[in-house]
Amino acid sequence: MLNFKRIILILIFSLILVSDSLAQCAMCRAVLESGEDQSAAEGINDGIMFLMAVPYILVGGIGYMIYWKFFRKKAS
Repeated sequence: MLNFKRIILILIFSLILVSDSLAQCAMCRAVLESGEDQSAAEGINDGIMFLMAVPYILVGGIGYMIYWKFFRKKAS
């Protein structure tokens, strides 16, 4: 029962965080669509791509280290 309560708490907390992040994206989009200068929009898009790539690189690196540590063939 304790594990179920922990899962529900994590689910509620993650839903609260998602709603905050969606609101921020709507505000950024409204600001960028109202301006005529597209260089700011390109800069923000580049920043978003950079921020999106970093977690994938970290998770991939950790996955590779786990694979290398546990599943490589050991020399006899």
